[in-house]
Amino acid sequence: MSTHIHSLLVLGSGMVLVSLAGRPAAAGGMLEPVFNPANFSSPTTIDNPYWPLVPGTTFTYHSLADDECEVNDVHVTDATPIIAGILTREVHDEVWEDDDCDGGRDFRAEDTLDRYAQDDEGNVWYMGEDTAEYCDRDHPDMVCSTEGSWEAGVDGALPGFVMLADPIPGISYPQEFLEGEAEDMAKVLRTNASVSLIFDNQIDPDDYEGCLKTKEWSPLEKGVVEHKFYCPGVGLVLIHELKSKTVREELVNLSGP
Repeated sequence: MSTHIHSLLVLGSGMVLVSLAGRPAAAGGMLEPVFNPANFSSPTTIDNPYWPLVPGTTFTYHSLADDECEVNDVHVTDATPIIAGILTREVHDEVWEDDDCDGGRDFRAEDTLDRYAQDDEGNVWYMGEDTAEYCDRDHPDMVCSTEGSWEAGVDGALPGFVMLADPIPGISYPQEFLEGEAEDMAKVLRTNASVSLIFDNQIDPDDYEGCLKTKEWSPLEKGVVEHKFYCPGVGLVLIHELKSKTVREELVNLSGP
């Protein structure tokens, strides 16, 4: 995504990020975010049916690719840091290497704090992330990289949509933007997808209809494409990562209020 379509305005002590382009006239266009703090009357109440984030909820995912497995714990916290002038909902995301592919958490590979906010139309915005990668099992607390970290309004970083209020097949949109660090994009493929979970899980039911299917990618990771499936009232339930080998990641547990 090129940066010329955006401008950064500072109004008094507040910050407004404004896109110079409008919403697309029809499906198949690029939806450019228009961010204004005045459009967020209750930003930490995130109840978009495809991406509900209720504090105290934990989503657990298991991924399998050949003999390499991971466990991903995503916990919706009570924390509400202020970013770009609004409260955001903080989500703690941990990725663990699972040596025996049995659901074990043998080595923490990544630890991330993601921040989200929902506007008055029901769009869920991605406002930033603090991420740390770990790569030395002999020193499990040693951070080897913070690449991909960003915060809206800092160093030219711009927020994007993580979930649309009205996803229409064919529309593409930026999810985040910090040049050279975070440039994720998404496209709505379907809103009538069926999903069947096949891994051992504690999810009931494990078959879903009317799910949103997206294609997600980044120009910073050539050849890596993810197909994600978001099901109403639950959220993200399945990821197919398509690269040199296909990785399947499924929701295996959902706990909380």
